Amino acid sequence: MHWLVVAGSVAVAAQAPVKLTGNWQARAGDEIRHIMVRSDSSAQFGSDLARWRVVGDSLWITLGDGVWQVYGMKLSGEKLTISGGDLEKPVTLKRVGPATARPDSLTIPEAPAPNQRAW
Repeated sequence: MHWLVVAGSVAVAAQAPVKLTGNWQARAGDEIRHIMVRSDSSAQFGSDLARWRVVGDSLWITLGDGVWQVYGMKLSGEKLTISGGDLEKPVTLKRVGPATARPDSLTIPEAPAPNQRAW
């Protein structure tokens, strides 16, 4: 049983960390939306604050409602494409700058258990 844990830990350690932090921009029709992704596992868009994590090739996001929304994710340089989950079609974001610090007045939502996923 312990060799499974060790093998899993080695596989995870061998993966290069995904660098999602930054100021991301997405087009929504004629609108441009900004999403700030911080290394403290927070993501902010407008006045909404979410918690994020990367699991394999998936991006998990929670808005504090007790469930994870799970999206397929592809990161290529300064472009991030997410798909699936509650999206009707894939969305591509472009990193346009570094992340800014999260104001102390904003609290990151609690992380739901891994099995609390929106289906």
